Amino acid sequence: MCLRCGNHRCAILFARITLDVKSAKEFKEKIDDEYRVNMILDNLPLVVTIQRLDQEYSRVYQHGFHVGLKGKYTGSKDEKHFIHNHLIFTVKYHKDTLTDFARIVGFEVNPFSVKHEYEGKWNEKNRLTTCDPHAKRTVTNSDSPQEVEDKKEIIFTYDVDFQESDVKWASRWDTYLLVADQIHWFSIVNSLMIVLFLSGMVAMIMLRTLYRDISKYNQLETQEEAQEETGWKLVHGDVFRPLSNSDLLCVYVGTGVQFFGMILVTMIFALLGFLSPSTRGGLMTVMLLLWVFMGLFAGYSSAHLYKMFKGTEWKKITLKTAFMFPAIVFAIFFVLNALIWGEKSSGAVPFGTMFALVCLWFGISVPLVFLGGYVGFKKTVIEDPVKTNKIPRQIPEQAWYMNPVFSILIGGILPFGAVFIELFFILTSIWLHQFYYIFGFLFIVFLILIVTCAEITIVLCYFQLCSEDYLWWWRSYLTSGSSALYLFLYAAFYFFTKLEITKPVSGVLYFGYMLIASYAFFVLTGTIGFYACFWFTRLIYSSVKID
Repeated sequence: MCLRCGNHRCAILFARITLDVKSAKEFKEKIDDEYRVNMILDNLPLVVTIQRLDQEYSRVYQHGFHVGLKGKYTGSKDEKHFIHNHLIFTVKYHKDTLTDFARIVGFEVNPFSVKHEYEGKWNEKNRLTTCDPHAKRTVTNSDSPQEVEDKKEIIFTYDVDFQESDVKWASRWDTYLLVADQIHWFSIVNSLMIVLFLSGMVAMIMLRTLYRDISKYNQLETQEEAQEETGWKLVHGDVFRPLSNSDLLCVYVGTGVQFFGMILVTMIFALLGFLSPSTRGGLMTVMLLLWVFMGLFAGYSSAHLYKMFKGTEWKKITLKTAFMFPAIVFAIFFVLNALIWGEKSSGAVPFGTMFALVCLWFGISVPLVFLGGYVGFKKTVIEDPVKTNKIPRQIPEQAWYMNPVFSILIGGILPFGAVFIELFFILTSIWLHQFYYIFGFLFIVFLILIVTCAEITIVLCYFQLCSEDYLWWWRSYLTSGSSALYLFLYAAFYFFTKLEITKPVSGVLYFGYMLIASYAFFVLTGTIGFYACFWFTRLIYSSVKID
């Protein structure tokens, strides 16, 4: 395609092809599966303009164009497959008035299915009567579409139109990244207001209740009365009792710290404009590198917490931190990638890239985790604000609503509610080939998620301690981490209501990748809830006078 030679009209891309049974079947399968053709011009992706009359903005962009479409002839009941064999490219450029230099600022396409006709025998110099530029007849519709059948002749053609645009080269991505759906803005603001309102109510209740409790317990003249009451003060001798099997909790807390650091730094880079969409694969590359280097904090957090639990084998806990989560994710990813290899798809990660990931894991991440574990284990542990009794206190029978399973499942609803609207747009951008680059909103949602996870975990932990149940370590992690269950269920709902995936392999890929995402979300939210609860318990028990 010569884009420097002016406009083209019905240029023949290459010689005609004649379909056989095998190629016709392959084309039909790709049309049924809604395959798209993607191109790049001057680092801009090829897009199709979609008119939307139900929105204030009249159009949105989607990546690439479909290989073909299915339809019926008038009066016929049989559905046919048609291929898009004529493309009308629109290349937009901006001309600098000072330097008289033009740069490309847009790359659009309008695909058609046309059964081309010509006179006489075929040769590449034949004039196509279906879109003869000399006769000023160009393709404007698909009244006579090109069928995909055995022994059908297909001629691929294209038009190129150059249009001058007022969009400057520095702003050429703005149109692609324009959020064309006002519902998105309204939903984000609505979610923000609801979560802030609920968080404010929770904070007020907690502050007033705790202030009343602490004031009552600290009054010297009512010490005897306070000691006779039930409540969170009565379990002060057991609330910091180390877990008998704390290794797994330490591993997941360390991994959560690693995830939190990776996401936070990635969002900061994105907000500062370093992760431009023109840098293809830049976001994923940065996240992988940050994950590797954040292994230092993962080892430190897990080993330091392990030492607080009176652990002595810091190398064992560090080894688990370095391998447990990455090994599970890598195993799932390898199976999914093998399925893509089996389908002979170009979307499969090459073996060389997989080997490079393993090298990063073993060569950089693992040593950094061990370095962080060594430093974390050597660091002095902060003393507990109260002493732990030698004999564990018996936990009284709990009310039905304080059942661990029930309270954990209830605790995950609010964090999920803070992100599910944004989650819809993220899933749409990933699985429906839309652009997503509003990291400002995403960062706000991330902050809301942190606050929500912390507050809901603190509230439920307080109720648990008031019920004289001091086994809060794992429950604090699972309370906010259970939001990952709702995320996966919502992903399943999205699959059956928004996507039209029929091939089993595609379905397995979707649920496999969403399982990885949900697992990572569990580790992240669980760690946030754990540290919030850890800070809360130390704060309240250091604020009262314990006899």
